[in-house]
Amino acid sequence: MKMLLSASLAAIAVASPAAARQITIDDVVGLSRVSAPVVSKDGRWLVWQQRETDLAADKGRFDVWRLDMTRKGAAPEKLVAEADVNETSPAFSPDGTTVYFQSDKGGDDAIWSVPVAGGTPRQLTTVKGGIGGFKVAPTGDKLLVWADRRPGAPSLEPAMVKKDPNAGGARTYDQLFVRHWDTWADGSRSQLFVLPLTPGGAAGNGVAIGGQLIGDTPSKPFGGGEELAWSADGKTVYFALREAGRIEPLSTNMDIFAAPADGSSPPVNLTDANDGTDTAPSVSPDGKWLAYTAMKRAGYEADRLVLQLRNLATGETRALTEGWDRSVASVAWSPDGARILVTAEDTQETPIWSVDPRSGKVTRLTGVGNVTAVVPTAKGMVFAMNSLVAPDDFYRITGKGKPVRLTSVNATKLAGIEMPSVTRFSFAGAGGDTVWGYAVKPTGITGKLPVAYMVHGGPQGSSNNSWSYRWNPAVFAGAGYGLVAVDFHGSTGYGQAFTDAIRNDWGGKPLEDLKLGLAAATSKFGWLDGDRACALGASYGGYMMNWFESQWPNRFKCIVQHDGVFDARAMAYETEELWFDEWEHGGHPYYEDPAAFEKWNPVNYVDKWKTPMLVITGEKDFRIPYTQGIASFTALQRRDVPSRLLVFPNASHWVQRPKDSRQWYGEVIGWMDKWTAKR
Repeated sequence: MKMLLSASLAAIAVASPAAARQITIDDVVGLSRVSAPVVSKDGRWLVWQQRETDLAADKGRFDVWRLDMTRKGAAPEKLVAEADVNETSPAFSPDGTTVYFQSDKGGDDAIWSVPVAGGTPRQLTTVKGGIGGFKVAPTGDKLLVWADRRPGAPSLEPAMVKKDPNAGGARTYDQLFVRHWDTWADGSRSQLFVLPLTPGGAAGNGVAIGGQLIGDTPSKPFGGGEELAWSADGKTVYFALREAGRIEPLSTNMDIFAAPADGSSPPVNLTDANDGTDTAPSVSPDGKWLAYTAMKRAGYEADRLVLQLRNLATGETRALTEGWDRSVASVAWSPDGARILVTAEDTQETPIWSVDPRSGKVTRLTGVGNVTAVVPTAKGMVFAMNSLVAPDDFYRITGKGKPVRLTSVNATKLAGIEMPSVTRFSFAGAGGDTVWGYAVKPTGITGKLPVAYMVHGGPQGSSNNSWSYRWNPAVFAGAGYGLVAVDFHGSTGYGQAFTDAIRNDWGGKPLEDLKLGLAAATSKFGWLDGDRACALGASYGGYMMNWFESQWPNRFKCIVQHDGVFDARAMAYETEELWFDEWEHGGHPYYEDPAAFEKWNPVNYVDKWKTPMLVITGEKDFRIPYTQGIASFTALQRRDVPSRLLVFPNASHWVQRPKDSRQWYGEVIGWMDKWTAKR
């Protein structure tokens, strides 16, 4: 079934006046960004962290905001917002009267509190070296804190390290990881500690609860509080951890452990029988059940996450969503324990679903839009949601009603901007499978438009209905392009078999889908000028740009390649999370099966490269190291192919600093304009 999203998406976009203009990267960089919502127990208060861009300082600044949801027409207001201080990660006390938050006032991050009704903030912790995050016990008398410390640290007190004044500056390693994502390993690990919380604060350095386990909890680089949970009685902490050792870069085997909150005995591994990922623990309100998600296959980071339910008294575990071919992204119990609310991708959307903990029945609760966080309440739920044409705002559903919008955080900043229209389409892809894509058209621009053909990364990802600050389709449309994106074989949200199809086939079915998808789009949408098309992509999408150079050499006027694999052999030895690269090429290291890597290796076909290419890389990218980008540029230069290299010294696999983001879009759109002769 084909589906037009334009009208539906307008419901969650910011209304535009008649005399409107197109959106630009300067608009996007300046937008306010909201975090996950937190809601008081009585359902009155909505609190969140909000980021504003400080362009002069080239960074974001954070404050804590609140909204009284019982007052009709109430406007959001700042709860804690001290100048030149970042206030983040708000959380409610069990009775809903106090908001705890992190603040970097004075240097190290500490935990503070403030009455939700307003008042003077009060510092609760004074931990040297700071903390990474925290969770309040449901009993209100303890804090679970995580922080980077040396393995085996008995408390949060930083270890005294003697420095040899005559020592050199070299780092030494005896095993992997030596670096991860964007950071060189320094011997520290994210570990858990429990502090008593009293009316007078949370004094001291707490007690470690991880025993002799060595690993990061929450996991790095992207794990957070969703990987940790308190028991209902506040006596036990549940956490996900992948044990470190020589196999760490090869293992996706995260397990869920239970540890007494007083550190009196070592943690117990609850999911040792499963060698895949176990994560996202969530305890039922009555304290009897532990819900979590699990992957079956070891070494595969994009396997389907199935919702599990464990009886905490007996240890009996059931796979609740085994028969549902979607991957669960988040888990939250309703206050009465009658249902579990989850999010999961489905055909370019990320809705909220309700799972019956007794039967496992799954019911969809929201329609179009990308839900990024959901909080169950006594009367329904509050959630954050965005789309291709609207950044995150907060919504509420009461009972069986429809979503009601609570905020329009960026209404003023987006006033006068005309968002583009988005149309979904499908076609028969590789093997006759149905493949989905979308086309984004700027509103108010007539005539045929040059094409920006955007290929997503992952490769197990999706060009879905979501807002982005890095690769924003609306900005390309605002620059006068018709943007087209296709969810080729390997994409998520279509069932696990479709996701798995890219393994050992990086340059096969996905390329066929992309060829058929562009043909389908230019045939369906008469406003697309298929003769003036540029292709662009990052990560796996960047790999595909290198692959296009030889396997689709005469199709595009130009190519933009960001952090893409150029030489599969070098990538196999340079990347950090080895499980990803080895799984994608059959599950073996390069030296055991070089043919699997070389089959789809762009370096082997450089003699056919001819399309002008802009190459972009970040010096702190340890996933696909910047040497891959330099190699691509070298190949282009030696072949006398028009090319340009853009290197960001402070960027990792992503470009995130405000000024860097503006430069990125300027270079990319400038390159596309040059070769499509748009200006």
